[in-house]
Amino acid sequence: MEVFLSVGDEEDYTMDTNYSTYYDQNEDMHYMPCSNIGLRDFGEVFLPTFYSLVFILGVIGNGLVVCVVVMYQNKLQDMWLINLAVSDLVFVFTLPFYAHYSLVGEWPFGDIFCRFASGSHTTGFLSSIFFMVVMTLDRYIKVFLDVNTVARYRTFRAGIALTVFVWTLSLCFSLPAIIFTKVKNDSSEVTCSYEPENKAWRLYDIILKNVFGLGIPLLAIIVCFSRIIPKLLKMRSGKKHRVVKLIISIVIAFFVFWAPYNISILLQFLNMLTDCNSLQRLKLSIIVTETIAYSHCCLNPIIYAFVGQKFRRQVFQLLRK
Repeated sequence: MEVFLSVGDEEDYTMDTNYSTYYDQNEDMHYMPCSNIGLRDFGEVFLPTFYSLVFILGVIGNGLVVCVVVMYQNKLQDMWLINLAVSDLVFVFTLPFYAHYSLVGEWPFGDIFCRFASGSHTTGFLSSIFFMVVMTLDRYIKVFLDVNTVARYRTFRAGIALTVFVWTLSLCFSLPAIIFTKVKNDSSEVTCSYEPENKAWRLYDIILKNVFGLGIPLLAIIVCFSRIIPKLLKMRSGKKHRVVKLIISIVIAFFVFWAPYNISILLQFLNMLTDCNSLQRLKLSIIVTETIAYSHCCLNPIIYAFVGQKFRRQVFQLLRK
């Protein structure tokens, strides 16, 4: 997942890290020219500030989750939580570099890191949603299978194997972002942008985010919880209710934060807007929804703190030490 969307050009309806040209790639030849000065000024101030804030909160929050899980918890479900936190950290560690890029409009970090940052965004995003699906399926298995079957298949070794599979799958899906994102030396600037060989790879990028990153996982989670919740409501265990509340909160927050951005890039892909005002509004919506989506990486620890009583106690223990 590259960092920014290049809006307006029919050839550039996917995310693009080329901040310097983002505001100027307005339209195909049949579009009227639009002035993007106000949008550019807004982005150059808003994006570096917001990315820096998300980076600080994301590192602190997810770092606490990793420390707490490593020191105090050893259940299989905790393995999913720590991988979810690591996914967010993989995503958030590149934001300072993109904050600098959005501020100066030039990429000074080289071609290798340009590809690495693009791949990290996609890998962090996909692994995060995949581990949410795994958490949901894990809860489904615990609720509906008998104890002996759960004990046979729900082992630590199986958890390690599934973790390796999820990370490998996320990396494989991210390979086009790594391969086709590159540094370009223009006459006046150095840019880091997504440059696929043909439109098929841009279509792949849209399908990856909207189908594998939103549609299929959302359907799987809805189906599982539509069966889990009625059964758990019949139980009197407050602990089980808290666990389900935590997972539901994490999943809902993910889709609330990411769905508007996915919808925006889908509208850009469909390329139905022809007037200047509509294009400007779409560009602004992509900037805003993208930053909202990125801020999700520092939200999960807050959910843990509000929903998980045990997690709050362990954080206080860790801080006292």
